This record gives sequence, structure tokens and C-alpha cells, in this order.
Amino acid sequence: MEQRPLLHMKSIHKSFPGVQALRDVDLIVYPGEIQALVGENGAGKSTLMKVLNGVYTPDSGQIFWQGEPVTIHSPHVAQAHGISMIHQELALIPYLDAAKNIYLGREPAGALPGMINWSKMYQDAEQQLAQLGLNISVRTPVRFFSIAQQQMIEVAKALSMNARLIVMDEPTSSLTDREVETLFEQMRALKARGVAIIFISHRLDEIFEICDRVTVLRDGELVGSHPISELEANDVIRMMVGRDVEQIYERPEKTISSEVVLEVRGLSRGAHIRDVSFALRKGEILGIAGLVGAGRTELAETIFGAHPASSGEILIDGQPVVIRRPSQAIRNGIGFVPEDRKREGLFLRMSVSANIVMVVLRRLLRGLPFIPWGKVGEVSRDFIDRLDIRTPSPEQRVRNLSGGNQQKVVIAKWLTLQPKVLILDEPTRGIDVGAKAEIYQLMHQLAANGVGILMISSDLLEVLGVSDRILVMRDGRIVGEFDPATATQDAIIARATGNDPAEMVSVRAGATS
Repeated sequence: MEQRPLLHMKSIHKSFPGVQALRDVDLIVYPGEIQALVGENGAGKSTLMKVLNGVYTPDSGQIFWQGEPVTIHSPHVAQAHGISMIHQELALIPYLDAAKNIYLGREPAGALPGMINWSKMYQDAEQQLAQLGLNISVRTPVRFFSIAQQQMIEVAKALSMNARLIVMDEPTSSLTDREVETLFEQMRALKARGVAIIFISHRLDEIFEICDRVTVLRDGELVGSHPISELEANDVIRMMVGRDVEQIYERPEKTISSEVVLEVRGLSRGAHIRDVSFALRKGEILGIAGLVGAGRTELAETIFGAHPASSGEILIDGQPVVIRRPSQAIRNGIGFVPEDRKREGLFLRMSVSANIVMVVLRRLLRGLPFIPWGKVGEVSRDFIDRLDIRTPSPEQRVRNLSGGNQQKVVIAKWLTLQPKVLILDEPTRGIDVGAKAEIYQLMHQLAANGVGILMISSDLLEVLGVSDRILVMRDGRIVGEFDPATATQDAIIARATGNDPAEMVSVRAGATS
């Protein structure tokens, strides 16, 4: 007998003024299934999940829950049915402890009217977290926990409401590799208990590791839903963007100058960076690979002056420069797009226009006692057009843009500087495949115009597909250099982990000489 679906969203339509967000979309989820929901930004994923959670009312279509038609007109109704959503921006109150966050608004009643049975609440919270294998104090404010632990608290909150279906929106975007593994272990345990999970992610490797089925949306329509065992990564990419992976990483023919724009000699900073030396040529994209903790971000921050080097030398255009603060790096033509664009790269509450001109605002003022808004608008509109930043207007708050367009705003901010060197730390983290292709195209355009690009990435396909040359770091040192035309993922991983036979032979030979 065929298993009955837990959820069936049938022929869902949803439009907004001037936009058809969803068109005849079906979604079927079975008990104990982990299903990936993927698509580019703007494909309709968030709108579909908001319909499921009662934030939006569909224009037409129907939702069946455990075979019965239901009307979900609010998140409260969704929760009553057993549907819960864990958003990318966690909905926890940082100053309340774990137990109070789990049972907020649903505290167990005490013996007298209006009283709360605190001991029962803490006991129940401990049981919920114990089921998830999380050994923490439920009396500790959640601000003291890691992002991974906070996500487990959100899962416990959902399960305390008897959730049968949990929607996880980009749950791994801020996690380390070890934390991702811990999350996946708990997701498998939930699956074994019959809980269904809708997993929204841009990371295809994770989707193939944890999911049973993948459903793809494009431009508000259902492209397909297939068991993960029947697909390869290129199949999913083709459904998402209508192109093969080779086209995503397509690189133009170019000649790299022999002129060195940035040189680092013997750079060290405590245990983070140890005697690092390399040269970056004009128009070159130099990729830096390595495991988490290898020192890649620390190297970028040191070059940019966020943390001064303890020894070593930095040269721009062959001339030694002193960089002990970011302002000195900026004066020497170095731009830095950080790994966490929301925390370190953008002013989320400010407009697109204000963010773009932030680095050159002093130059635009030129001693004026007021901000020349006309010039600000002119500069920002120019870069919005050049980078194809999709925003209703330059005055749109940047927090309302998609991840890919936010990243373009960060890059535009540094391009106003007309940099000689642009450091990109995880340039496509948390953005969809289509937006990745646009970022790669932009990087190649900048390189063709003579900008030297230092790209740090944990995505080996990205490192191999975009870089002109690859350096590998381990324990704060550069331990290898590769030509992307001949390098493989296995070879880079072996060097990054210290398990490269060629390197081990070299070390043994050096020890015996």
C-alpha cells in the first residue's frame, strides 16, 4: 500500500502587484522524509513556505494535511497542525534562557490561576534537548550558545509543539563543518521518528548528503521533484538555472600581466599566519583553498590591516607599504569583501545608495558641509547599472535585497574605490547558482580590467572553476600551489589535510638530508 502524503500543496497560485510569485505549484512531502526545496533567489521558495505557514493566503489552490483539506491563515494555525518553520534569522530572544525560549507563550500552568510551573517547564525543556542529544544548561541565556546550539533550541521548540513537519531555511549558512555534521545527525534522528523536514539550501553537496528528494522551483513554477538517487549535481543546476555546471564556471580567454600588483613577504601574525609569501599579478584571480582554521581569513584580514602583522612585508606595485589599519589598506588601493556580508560588509538598515558610496563619501564631500545627494545618486545608479543590482530603487534598504544582490552591493562599494587589489572572502556563500554565475562573470570582468583578485573559498568547484592559480593553506602556512587546469579536488584536499603523498615524501627526504 502506497504511503499517504503528510503534506500536499496542490496547484498553488500567488501573485503580488506586478509579480506572479507562484504559478500552479505542487509540493508533496511524506512522513519521515527530508526533502530539499531549491531554486534561485526569486524562484518562489520563500513565498511557497509563507503560504504553508499561513503568512500569505494563496490566490487559488489547496493544502491537504494528512489527506484532509485545511485552511492555514496564520502561523498559529500552522503550528496547531504540526507545521513549524526555523528561519535563517533565528527567532530567539537572546536574553531569555533556553527553556523560556522553548516554551515562550506556552508556559505550563501552576497550581494557582496565573501562576507558571517553572520546575515542570525546565524539566520538560531538558527532556526536549536530551532527545536531540544537546547537553546544555536550559537556564543559560541563549546568547551564550553557538549558532548550532541555538538552532537545536529552535528544533526543540518546534518539537515541543508536536511538529510533524519542520521547514529549515538555510540552517547551515553560519555553521562550521563539524556543526553541520551534528545538525545532520539530529535531522536523521528526527527522520527516524517520522518527522518530515523541508530543507532549503544553496549547498548542493549538503543536499546530496542529507536529502531523500529534491523539488526545484524556477520563476515561480515547479520544474520537477525527483528522488535524490536519480540525480547528479549538474541535473539539479540545469533544472534551477537552465544551464550546465560547465557554463556556470565558463571563463573567458585572457592574458595575465607579468606585473605584480601585490606581494607578501614572510608575513606572520602569532599562530594564525606563519611566514607567508606570495605574489598576485595584475589581472589574476588567485584562489586560496584550505580547511576551516587554516588561516585563510586571518591572512586576508592581516593584508587589509584589520589585525596588524607581527612581522613581514607587504608591497603594492613593487613598493613597500605600511598597513596596520584598514584605512591604510584603502589608501593603497586594497578592497576587502568579508565572509559575513551582513555583519561586516553592509549597513543593513541603510539604503543601497548609502552603502555603495560609503568608502568614497569623504571624497564626494570635498570639504562641503552637507552631503551632495545628487552626486551620491549619480554614483550609486552607475554601479547599480554596471553590476545589474536588482533593486526597486537606490533608496531601497539593503536588508530587503536577495543574498546575491547584497553581495553585489558590497562589491560595488569597493569598486567605487577603483581598487588595485580586491580580496574576496567566500564571495558566493549563501547565494544561489544563478547569482554565483553573475558574481563569477563580474570577477572575470574586473580581472580583465587589471584588478588583482585574491579569492578565498571553501567551495573546491569554485576554486578550480574560477581561479587562474591556486594556493593551499594549512596551519597558517602556504603548503602548496596548483594550476587549476591540471589540479583535482582530491589533490587539493590531500594537501590541505597533510595527506598528500608527494608532500610526505618531500618532508621525509628533507628530514634525512
